[in-house]
Amino acid sequence: MPIYEYRCRKCGETFEREEHVTDHEPGKARCPKCKSKGVSQVLGSFFAKTSRKS
Repeated sequence: MPIYEYRCRKCGETFEREEHVTDHEPGKARCPKCKSKGVSQVLGSFFAKTSRKS
């Protein structure tokens, strides 16, 4: 499952959540520190590992 990174607009806390792609919806994540729903997704890096050699 993908791991999404969020930042709380109220307290500034940055946190990660593991979510299934079908469960990833705006407004579903809550800040674990202050419990606010006012969070924004942070765009991070992406890493893919395959069995093929380059």
